Amino acid sequence: MSDTIPIDTLARRSFEDYEAGAVYEFGAIPVDEADVISFGNRFDPQPFHTDPNAADEWHFGGLIASGWHTGALGMRLLVDHFLPVTASLGSPGVDELRWPRPVRPGDVLSLRVTILEARRSTSKPDRGFMRTHIEVLNQDREVVMSMKAMNLLACASPE
Repeated sequence: MSDTIPIDTLARRSFEDYEAGAVYEFGAIPVDEADVISFGNRFDPQPFHTDPNAADEWHFGGLIASGWHTGALGMRLLVDHFLPVTASLGSPGVDELRWPRPVRPGDVLSLRVTILEARRSTSKPDRGFMRTHIEVLNQDREVVMSMKAMNLLACASPE
């Protein structure tokens, strides 16, 4: 099953609206060269992220976005299209973070989220845990980043 969550209903969603096995795909966010360089200069100042001329000499064969920039773009898509605005209670972390392919200026990224597990907390029944496999895809539908994340979501009903 592949689905997208309409923006107008996202604010009304809670833990109960997410089921294990569901797959959601959404987004289109372009990767801009100026943003790649700016992010690189500020947070990951390696030449293949900050200098198009120097980047040509590296094994990537040109300028690429920092993996952390890719993560930030993926997070933007996740917040805009998947996480419920009022029910999201944060995340205790991610596992298995991978960057299998470089992201280049001009790429257009989208997101695929597969819900691996959704279970209510036994100690705090007003919330649930949702474990997801998140994949950031380029315009050719190649995975450029993947991770497994855990999110805490408020329940509509504490029972």
